[in-house]
Amino acid sequence: MQGSCLCKKITFKVGQTTSATACHCSQCRKQSGHYWASGNAPFDSFEISGDVKWYRASDVAQRGFCSTCGSFLFWKHDDEDKMSFSLGAIDDPTNVKIQRHIFVADKGDYYDLTDDLPQRTD
Repeated sequence: MQGSCLCKKITFKVGQTTSATACHCSQCRKQSGHYWASGNAPFDSFEISGDVKWYRASDVAQRGFCSTCGSFLFWKHDDEDKMSFSLGAIDDPTNVKIQRHIFVADKGDYYDLTDDLPQRTD
């Protein structure tokens, strides 16, 4: 899969995603404007071009974004050898389906979850 930020100053290629998640945590909602749909893949399967800026939003993870257009592209836990990436940043059809919702206890009050996917509170 290939993806990019809105202004195309950051591009990336990633191998096959190992999972796809809709995260409803308050940080993802604030950074993305809604819940964040992400794929997950081994860190060494990424090829990234451009100047990704990293923001440490917590003690355990950081978020990668474009400093020009503000696109939120990546989420990386410090202790994991995988990384999440924005499914919305993929240029072509992803052929991926969301497999679960996480942090549903933090979801916004302005929408409902109406599918039959598993829901985790954390």
